[in-house]
Amino acid sequence: MNYLPWALLALLAYTFVAPLMSVATTDVPSDVAVIISNSMLVIAALAVVAISNEPVLDYLTHPDAPYLYAAGICLAVGILAYYRALALGPVSVVVPIFGMFIVTSSLIGVAVLDEPLTARKVAGIGFAALAVYLTAIE
Repeated sequence: MNYLPWALLALLAYTFVAPLMSVATTDVPSDVAVIISNSMLVIAALAVVAISNEPVLDYLTHPDAPYLYAAGICLAVGILAYYRALALGPVSVVVPIFGMFIVTSSLIGVAVLDEPLTARKVAGIGFAALAVYLTAIE
């Protein structure tokens, strides 16, 4: 379970993205905000890859590369739409709706990736959906 500290760090860091982006996009167009903020991500990722000496070019034609490209397209569409929504709407409504990816990704994991579906997961997914619904309605 060495992934838990990373997941918690991701939670902590990502907690501040929506409020910061909501403030930033009061004067900065959301598409420009995507370029600037995600440039920070690319620079950080390049630094991590350089430090770890990973052979990036080898993976561009890897058999799993199409999945990387598809995920990149989904990420691009999702982030562009998310930032636009944050520029137009309240964080307290946009974030819970965006957060439904927790439910939909979990369902895809079970349905497509053949991950086990337990009563605990069903309850967790159900409660997550309910929580998102309750926080997103006005």
